[in-house]
Amino acid sequence: MLEQYHVTALIPARGGSKRLPRKNTKLLCGKPLISWSIEVALASIYIDHVVVSTDDLEIKQIAEQYGADVPFLRPDALSNDHASSFDVIKHAIEKLDIKKENHLIVLLQPTSPLRLVTELDAALDFFIAKNAKGIVSVSETEHSPLWSNIMPDNSSLAEFIRPEVEGKRSQDLPKFYRLNGSIYIYEVLSLLENDKIFFDSDVYGFQTEKATAVDIDSEIDFFWAEAILKSK
Repeated sequence: MLEQYHVTALIPARGGSKRLPRKNTKLLCGKPLISWSIEVALASIYIDHVVVSTDDLEIKQIAEQYGADVPFLRPDALSNDHASSFDVIKHAIEKLDIKKENHLIVLLQPTSPLRLVTELDAALDFFIAKNAKGIVSVSETEHSPLWSNIMPDNSSLAEFIRPEVEGKRSQDLPKFYRLNGSIYIYEVLSLLENDKIFFDSDVYGFQTEKATAVDIDSEIDFFWAEAILKSK
């Protein structure tokens, strides 16, 4: 429990993945990728129920082995590249019958295996402190987007550097932050009322370290996450 809230952690893990096949079962430092998120959720002092949403029997078996609950299998229509995170969350809310006041859903994508339980619990504390409807994790960008631009057909860099940053050092530029996909916390009823993962004045960004915000989308990301874990 988190004060008056019942907290459900939802870990979405479909079997298919085009860029990194079977990534959720792929071993990261000797353990399936999905297990890292399950273990963090179970270690939280606030999370009451850890649920994995999957369409895959092998992922179901691994999830249960590591202590998560898999009370339903996700339908094929919610297991393809076109299904949104909100679609998966809404399906889980209906299946779990948690369409109620004082319920929170915490989305923990397994592609963020380096998140810390201290970050997760601090984000939930932040939710209470801000009297929020939602909390989304962010981290500082690796490079300022002010150094980025579109590339014209002729590849000319004549107008690539914006006038407002020309001649400036990178450390003189303002800090930018990005959604890192690690932690999403929302009131269940607010989420359903908006019918999407929403961002408004009652939703706040919770800053996490860049080193724990690795988002695994490719083989290179996987190697990078493994290198960080081994260094610790």
